[in-house]
Amino acid sequence: MACGERILKKLTQTEKAFRKLKEIESLTDELKDEILYEVSAKRFEYTFESLWKTVKVFLEEEKGIICNSPMDCFKQFYKTMNLDEKFEDKIPRTVRFRNEIVHIYDYETAEFIYKNLENNVIPLFEEIIVNIKNYCQGKGG
Repeated sequence: MACGERILKKLTQTEKAFRKLKEIESLTDELKDEILYEVSAKRFEYTFESLWKTVKVFLEEEKGIICNSPMDCFKQFYKTMNLDEKFEDKIPRTVRFRNEIVHIYDYETAEFIYKNLENNVIPLFEEIIVNIKNYCQGKGG
């Protein structure tokens, strides 16, 4: 099943943002911690926003599901696409990270998000992106 142009465009934007987020690992020796955490927080925020909007469009256009918040969209995606249950607890945790960074930005929050990227955020984002990509290429759904 091929996905529509709107989904593919959003997916491309999300993949680009995700690549930039993953590049943070290569910056650890080059940047001071404070700057590294701030860059991580901004890249996380941008990638999160791009991803949840991609999921929203995907669910609406491909599955006929309307969702209006990141938590709702990610939960619907989790159920609809049968993601591995190891991701179930990562969804609310990642949405909380996003809410904290958007509404209560401080150094400790940025540091906390940075330290949770590798084990929580990146695996979840990657799983969602791969699932959408596979579905759109006819390998899923």
